[in-house]
Amino acid sequence: MIRVAANIPSGTYRVQVRPDFDLDAAAGLAGYLRDLGVSHLYSAPLLAATPGSPHGYDVVDPTRVNPELGGREALRRLVEALRQQGLGLVVDIVPNHMGLFQPAANPAWWDVLTHGRASRYADWFDIDWDAGRLVVPVLGAESDISALSVTAGELRYYEHRFPIAPGTGDGTPQEVHDRQHYRLVDWRRGNELLNYRRFFAVTELAGVRVEDPAVFDATHQEVLRWVADGDVDGIRVDHPDGLSDPGGYLATLRERAPDAWLLVEKILERGEPLPPHWPVDGTTGYDALGDVCGLFIDPAGAPAVDGADWPEEAHEQKLDVTRRLFPAELRRLAALAPGPLSVDVLAELASNFHVYRTYLPYGRDDFDAAVAETKRRRPDLAEALDGLVPRLTDPADELCARFQQLTGAVMAKGVEDTAMYRWNRFVALNEVGGDPSRFGVPPLEFHAAAVRRLDEWPAGMTTLSTHDTKRGEDVRARLAVLSEAASVAPDLLAPLLGRAGIPDPSFEALFWQTVLGAWPLTAERLQAYLTKAAREANRSTSWSNPDSAFEATFAAAVRLLDDDAALRAEVDAIVARIRPFGWSNALGQKLVQLTMPGVPDVYQGTELWEDSLVDPDNRRPVDFAERRDLLAALDAAAVQPPVDSSGVAKLLVVSRALRLRRDRPELFRGYQPVPTTGDSAGHTIAFDRGGALTVATRLPLRLAAAGGWDSETLVLPGGAWTDVLTGRAIASTRVGDILSTYPVALLVRE
Repeated sequence: MIRVAANIPSGTYRVQVRPDFDLDAAAGLAGYLRDLGVSHLYSAPLLAATPGSPHGYDVVDPTRVNPELGGREALRRLVEALRQQGLGLVVDIVPNHMGLFQPAANPAWWDVLTHGRASRYADWFDIDWDAGRLVVPVLGAESDISALSVTAGELRYYEHRFPIAPGTGDGTPQEVHDRQHYRLVDWRRGNELLNYRRFFAVTELAGVRVEDPAVFDATHQEVLRWVADGDVDGIRVDHPDGLSDPGGYLATLRERAPDAWLLVEKILERGEPLPPHWPVDGTTGYDALGDVCGLFIDPAGAPAVDGADWPEEAHEQKLDVTRRLFPAELRRLAALAPGPLSVDVLAELASNFHVYRTYLPYGRDDFDAAVAETKRRRPDLAEALDGLVPRLTDPADELCARFQQLTGAVMAKGVEDTAMYRWNRFVALNEVGGDPSRFGVPPLEFHAAAVRRLDEWPAGMTTLSTHDTKRGEDVRARLAVLSEAASVAPDLLAPLLGRAGIPDPSFEALFWQTVLGAWPLTAERLQAYLTKAAREANRSTSWSNPDSAFEATFAAAVRLLDDDAALRAEVDAIVARIRPFGWSNALGQKLVQLTMPGVPDVYQGTELWEDSLVDPDNRRPVDFAERRDLLAALDAAAVQPPVDSSGVAKLLVVSRALRLRRDRPELFRGYQPVPTTGDSAGHTIAFDRGGALTVATRLPLRLAAAGGWDSETLVLPGGAWTDVLTGRAIASTRVGDILSTYPVALLVRE
C-alpha cells in the first residue's frame, strides 16, 4: 500500500450536484456541512455532461466545468464558500468513457463522426477502425432509415442530429447517410454490431483511450488545474476497471496530483485485496459496507436455498450476459485470436472469474482459478483454452488487455445487474460488491477486517449508501430484523407470500421484502422500482423485450396494496413490529461506519432515516432546509431526542461522531476490540479507536425476546469515560446502563 495524500479528510458528505441542484446550491450547504461535522464536500462529476444529465457521469467535454451547473465561476464560488467554513472539496472524475447520447453536445465525438479516422480526435476513443464505418445504434427499426432528413447541413433522425462529412451532402438523405463515416442501425443490434468500446453494455458511453499520454493530458487538464490551484483536495476515480491499464493510469494521475486524496471505485469481492502497488489511498468503501451491514444480520436466520445455489446462479447469468450483451466485444477479441472455438472459450472463461478482473501479472492466481473452473465445467474446451493462456497472460498482448476489460463488465452486468435481481432469498445482502450467500458477519470477523483496514488502507473511504447502492442503508437495517425473526417468532414474511399474484415466486419475494423494508412508500416509487428490478432480472420481462402481461401483474400488486385497506393494515402491523429494531440497527451500523478505520462518507440526506431504493430513487431531491433546522434545534436542546420517525436520533449520532473525528483526530488512530462479559449471544459490538470507544447493539429483536440486557458488562479500558451522545459520565460498566438511552454509545476517555 502506498499512501501519499497530504490532506486526508476526517469525513465527507456526498452531494449529487446536477442541473436542478447546481454549484451555487451546493455552496449554500457549506455552513450546514461544517455544523454537521464533515471536513469535505464530495461532489458528483462537475465536467460538462450531456445536457440535462441527472448524474454527470456522461461527460461530453472534459475541458470545462458543466455550464448547466454554473460553469467555472460557480465552481469558484463553491470553493470560496467551502473555504470560508474551513471545508475542502473532493470531486468525482470519469476517465473511462464519454457520453454520446447527444452527439452535437460532444465536440470530440462530433468531429469523429464528421471526419472518421482522419479526425484529430480519432485517437481519443477506443474504436476498431478496421471494422468498417462507425456503428451508431439509434434507429427504432432498420426500416427507419427512410425517416432520415437533411436539415441545416445535418443528418436528422427525429430529434437526433448527426454531422455530414464535407463534400457528401448531395442526394437523398439515404444516399447522404451511405457516404458518412458512420452508419445508423437499429438500437437493438448495438450489442452485436458495435465497433467501439463502451461502458459495460451502454452504447451511449464510449470508451476513452487515456492510456495514450496525449489523450490523458487533454481529458484531465481541467481537473488537474483545479488540483494545482488548490481548489480540490481529493479525487474519486470512477470505474478504473474499464481502463486498459488501471495501474498505469493511477500512477500517472498520482504523478500529476501527488498530494491529492486519491480513491478508486473498485469493487472488491469477498477476501479480494486492493492491488497493493496502486498509488491510491483506498476504495470508495463497498467492502466496508458489506462488513458493517453484515454485523447486524443474524447468521442463524439464513433461510434454506431453493433451487440453484448462488455460485451457480451467478455463473449462469455471467455466461448469459457475455453471449447476449457482449457479442461485439467477443467478436473483437476473437479477431485477435482466430479459431473455431475462441468465442466459446473466451465467453466461458469470462463467466468463471470470481473477481471483476485481473491486472496481470498481478492477479495471476485469480486467472488460474478461472481457467481451472472453465476446464471443470467445459472439459471439451480445455485444449483450445490451453492454446490461448500464454497470450491471455501476456500484458503486452492486446488480447490480454482487452480480455481483462471484458471480465469486469461481465461481472457487473451478470451479477450486480442480473443475478442480484433474480436470487431473492434475502435482498439486504444483494448489494454492490456483496455476496448474497454470506449470511452475516460475526464480530470477530468484523474486528479482523477492521484491523486489516487500519493497517493497509487507513485513508480509504467507508460508506453505507451511494448513488449506486440497490437500497438505502436504513432499508437494509430494517430488513436485517427479518433475519432474527426466524429464531424468535413466526416467519413475518410468510403470510404475505403468494398474495401479490405475481407469477414469479422469486420476484414476489423481492416485492414483499421491498415493501417491508421501505414502507411507507408511494405507489409511484414502488412501481418504478419494480419495473427496473424486473427488467434487470431478465427473466419474466426485460429492457429489450418488455413483457406487458408480466409487468401488468406487479402493477396490479401495487394497486392492490394501495387500495386494499385490510392488506395495508397487515403490512402496517408487520412494519410496526420490526421498525423499532430496524431503527436500532440503523443507528448501530451508522455509528460503526462513522467511527471504524477509514474516512467516513455520508451520502446526501442519510443523516436522517434513509428509505431510498435503487437509482434514480436514491437521487431524489433532499430537503436540506429541514436538516439544517433540525440540527440547529438539536444543538440548542437540553434533552436527547427520542428514537422515533423524525430521524433526529440518527442526526445526533451522525453529527456527534463526525464532529469528534474532525475535532479530536488523536482519538481515532488505533483499533482494539472491546470485549463484553456475559454476552453469550453476541448482542454487542464494541471497539476502542484510541480514546473514542464505540458500543452498538446487535440482533435487537432476539435481545428483546430474551428480556433485554441482563448482567452483560463492557470491559472498559482504564480511565474516566463520557458518552458524547448523551453527555453522561459512565458510572457503570453494565451494558444495559451504558445503552439505557440509545442502542448505541460513543464514549470518550477524558
